Amino acid sequence: METPFIELQGITKRFGSVIANHNVHMGVRASEVHAILGENGSGKSTLMNMLSGIYTPDQGQILKNGIPLHIQNPEDAIKAEIGMVHQHFKLVDVLSVKENIVLGQKDGMFIKGKELSKKIIALGARYGLSVDPDRKVYSLSISEKQTVEILKVLYRGARLLILDEPTAVLTPQEIKNLFHILDNMRKEGCSIILITHKMNEVMDISDRVTVMRKGESIATVDTASATPDELIEMMVGRPIVLDIFRWPIKPEHVRPLLHVDNLTIKNRMGRKTLRKVSFTLSAGEILGVAGIAGSGQKELCESIAGLIRADKGSIKLNEEELVGLKPNEIQKRGVRMSFIPEDRLGMGLVANMSIVDNVLLRNYHNSAGIILGKTYARKLSAEIISKYDIQTPSMNHSVKKLSGGNIQKVLLGRELDLNPQLLVTAYPVRGLDIGASYQIYDALNEQKDNGIGVLFIGEDLDVLLALCDRIMVLCEGKVTGIVDAATTTKEEVGMMMLGQTQDQGGAEDVVNR
Repeated sequence: METPFIELQGITKRFGSVIANHNVHMGVRASEVHAILGENGSGKSTLMNMLSGIYTPDQGQILKNGIPLHIQNPEDAIKAEIGMVHQHFKLVDVLSVKENIVLGQKDGMFIKGKELSKKIIALGARYGLSVDPDRKVYSLSISEKQTVEILKVLYRGARLLILDEPTAVLTPQEIKNLFHILDNMRKEGCSIILITHKMNEVMDISDRVTVMRKGESIATVDTASATPDELIEMMVGRPIVLDIFRWPIKPEHVRPLLHVDNLTIKNRMGRKTLRKVSFTLSAGEILGVAGIAGSGQKELCESIAGLIRADKGSIKLNEEELVGLKPNEIQKRGVRMSFIPEDRLGMGLVANMSIVDNVLLRNYHNSAGIILGKTYARKLSAEIISKYDIQTPSMNHSVKKLSGGNIQKVLLGRELDLNPQLLVTAYPVRGLDIGASYQIYDALNEQKDNGIGVLFIGEDLDVLLALCDRIMVLCEGKVTGIVDAATTTKEEVGMMMLGQTQDQGGAEDVVNR
């Protein structure tokens, strides 16, 4: 049997009374792409953090070509030819590409600039990586920054690369290019560990898959001999239907609901983050919003919710002008709107407060007294816990101690209890496991079925295409297209995400169908 290039034997890691990994076994061969699948809290990140030197195992050992390694810190990992590209890049924006690549290396800054540029260009050419070594990082696209991160670990001599959710913020075209690069790296003898929640990517690029559940390694299988359904069942311990259904729009609900016209917003530096954005959302419709990270999605949500003020333009919900109104003023006018922000614990919920108290925060103004408010909040909390199957010791449990999926379900349940006419939700399944994600999709379809208009900001194009009625694409704060989700493709949406404008002549509003 072939000796793995890197092998984990009996790895166990505890944090106090919590066992993050228990007796994990995993081997990565030379020149293979090895995927790791598992729900949130299954121990994937902890395991990789031990391999990259951020944590050290409490038990077990790591071997390279059959010889034990002693990885105590990231420097030890680099010496062992192991490098990790994190989901959130570790780059200094004001420095050049080549300065970032050699940053932290003892002799890095002593290499002459032209010589360093030649070395980086030659290294990139070997693997099909292309980026100008002299460009400043702040001028790069997301995919170019990722290229720099990969070059950085390759420059340090890595033969095993750990990529954490590498496609989360890439367009379909950029993902295709990344997979081409990974294939080149595999051919050049590199091993790659791919952490991803996208099953289609696992099936497309990986040679083998290790499935984790509740901190343990369940199995390692050849990708070619496995099916997505089998892998999902190993992940969660039970069969799950992986289909997302687009519920039909009920004709009786169809009417104009939200009108956004020429919305323009500037940030504190005076740069326009939204540029003359216009669209209409119908009642009983899910309108998806796609775009590369930082294309104006956050500003769009927060301006509709009254959290930031527009510099120009109009936002009307049922003909009620919202521009210039704060959230409490919007509520006092009888406008029924719910907002589920991207930052669940920073903006959506108060981390140190209980489920009951967080529910009360959104409803206390409707109560005649605090006692009545508490009674209602307890009743609603019990209903939310039951309906969404929230795993918590009690309704008085601090929300910060819940898992990401349970936190999101508390927030969703509270907001939907307000009986909104409009639901604005930003990345509602980001970081959630498969089971929790599909519960959220079902809940959004239920709101649509009840005649609520849903503005759904998402990052997974497969989900947007399957769930939404239409998709609006943003690029650098501009609308580059509004298309019918049932008739468009990922590639067409990807081109719009990169700035290619779609002819909107054929993209009718739902209200005009």
